[in-house]
Amino acid sequence: MTKQYLHKAIVALMALFFSMNALAQTDGLGTWNLLNVKKTFNEKWNAFFEGQLRSQKIYNDFNYHEYKGGIGYNIAKQFNITVAAGQYVTYMPVGNFKNVTSSEFRFWQQFTLTNNLNRVKIEHRYRIEQRWTSAEYRNRFRYRLSVLVPFNKKKIETGAVYGSVSNEIFLTNVKPYFERNRFAIGVGYVFDDHFTLQSGYLRQYDYRMTGNSTGKDYLQTSLLFTLNEHKSNRERHPSPAD
Repeated sequence: MTKQYLHKAIVALMALFFSMNALAQTDGLGTWNLLNVKKTFNEKWNAFFEGQLRSQKIYNDFNYHEYKGGIGYNIAKQFNITVAAGQYVTYMPVGNFKNVTSSEFRFWQQFTLTNNLNRVKIEHRYRIEQRWTSAEYRNRFRYRLSVLVPFNKKKIETGAVYGSVSNEIFLTNVKPYFERNRFAIGVGYVFDDHFTLQSGYLRQYDYRMTGNSTGKDYLQTSLLFTLNEHKSNRERHPSPAD
């Protein structure tokens, strides 16, 4: 990576950071913090672990955490299946991890298809979830479209600065069927073969039949660690499980 591109990357990341901090002075912006570790065993098999912390304000009023892990299998270079499970806990929106309001165990199956249009990296992700909440059992179906574009390289590799945008819809098998929409946009930087940092803005909208539908804005920061990813013989596509 040339000094010119490195300078531009640092300026872009600093601009994003300061603009988000300016937004943090207004009510309603929370933080969405994510750590993902992925281990590749060979061309076919991989495993991952992911943890999250979310807050209602900028690093204050933490009211949610989750941790999950799973195993993935590459059917082809463009097609992957994953099976995973995790624990998800929600607290009161005021205070840090005060009074559990919901606890959930979740098991899910995922199908991911990736393809490239020159520099543009496109990912289609389909997920089926079985959810055991503190109140009931639920099913859910999710579809996420993600697009990654490296700015200074043809591929997302060491030294690459890239932009990302994604949108995901959440559906259930009971009325009103539509449950949630999640939109995210950000920038990322690949430090080396093991570490990628991505930061940006995320908007989550939750639909309620009662009419009190809600939306929440977040400053999202993702730390992505990979181990032996070169063994997959696949092009890198930084993508948290989320």
